[in-house]
Amino acid sequence: MVDMTAAASITPSLQHIRAFLLDLDGVITPTAELHRHAWGALFTEVFAQHGVAPYEDADYFTYLDGKPRFDAVRDILASRDISLREGTPEDAPELETVGGLGNRKNAHFARLLEEDGIAAYPGSLDFLREIASRSIPAAVVTSSRNGKRVLAAAGLGERFDVIIDGVHAAELGLPGKPAPDTYLQAAREFGLEAAECAVVEDATSGVAAGRAGNFGEVIGVDRGAGHDALTANGATLVVDDLAELIPGLGATTKGSDA
Repeated sequence: MVDMTAAASITPSLQHIRAFLLDLDGVITPTAELHRHAWGALFTEVFAQHGVAPYEDADYFTYLDGKPRFDAVRDILASRDISLREGTPEDAPELETVGGLGNRKNAHFARLLEEDGIAAYPGSLDFLREIASRSIPAAVVTSSRNGKRVLAAAGLGERFDVIIDGVHAAELGLPGKPAPDTYLQAAREFGLEAAECAVVEDATSGVAAGRAGNFGEVIGVDRGAGHDALTANGATLVVDDLAELIPGLGATTKGSDA
């Protein structure tokens, strides 16, 4: 449980923020753990087949976390000097192509989501309820093509007016994180400038995107990447749980919508 009295003394004011743009996996829901398991299962097998250095947990945070699926595949293959045909995003999971491996990972992820289900972090729900009570809008900005499926599984399918996921980004031709374009698109859909919005991310690629977009705040949520790594990549504030941000919103006026 977060000590709100202590948190109030250390959390910077966020009263200048007019909208929060949140990553999904690892920020709102613990689906990052499902992604980690799915990537690990895939590349433990692939690296063994190619006779290269085995997959390690650190590979997830270095090459995979927060990136669009096929970009992540390219980056981790390059780390082991493995060259495969590109293929297409529609490639069957059995194919030894970038597209095939990305879709094989997605099949692992979908199976885990179906078997285990998902629930939002309690502190994230508390934060979302608090900003909703103040009529502060929130968007989901995720590289995942499973974003809407995950939100529905967590009972949050109707919670967000703006959702920029991997499918929508591809439709718009937007590059993925660490480029800032998906976050900038979310701000535009709210009719706001980047400086009026806060990016909330658990991945180093995501906070780098926030820094590149010159957002008003770039808030890192440490779910394993580490405070130092998040700060080094652009976070202006790092917390361990979104509930720690509530004191920074300031006191509410009884009966007010604001």
